[in-house]
Amino acid sequence: MPDDLYERDILTWSEHQADLLRRVARGELVNGVDWEHVVEEIEDVGQSQLNAVESFLRQLIAHLLKVHGWPDCLAVEHWRDELVNFQDEAEQRYVPSMRQRIDLDKAYGRARRRVRERTIDGQSALPLPETCPFTLDQLLNERRPALEAILANAQPAGP
Repeated sequence: MPDDLYERDILTWSEHQADLLRRVARGELVNGVDWEHVVEEIEDVGQSQLNAVESFLRQLIAHLLKVHGWPDCLAVEHWRDELVNFQDEAEQRYVPSMRQRIDLDKAYGRARRRVRERTIDGQSALPLPETCPFTLDQLLNERRPALEAILANAQPAGP
């Protein structure tokens, strides 16, 4: 295998490395395992899954904030459908070891900032809570009406 295969053709590289690792697992002595890149790719798989869960949570929060911020907008039902999809995706990919790595305050802050910077039909969003009113468990497990109620009962930021 060419030395630059990892950079040129990641698919072929990964298939070849998987074959070599299977042979190692069977007890064969093989040469050619690209240990540096194999380790890097294994780490990247976990980080990619964490990034996906964080992204779905941010999108879920942003859609909750839009529903709260523009309750009379014609797009509310679409946002509700979308937030249910984002929650399903986050819930499906979430694993317990992510709990200590997910920064919910940061995710909320980013989502809140994006929503506050928008106007819809010439209107800014209604006041939104300064800090995240949700726990991770609520975002992953509570259904949409309960999440909307949590947000509605949260203290909005001052003027």
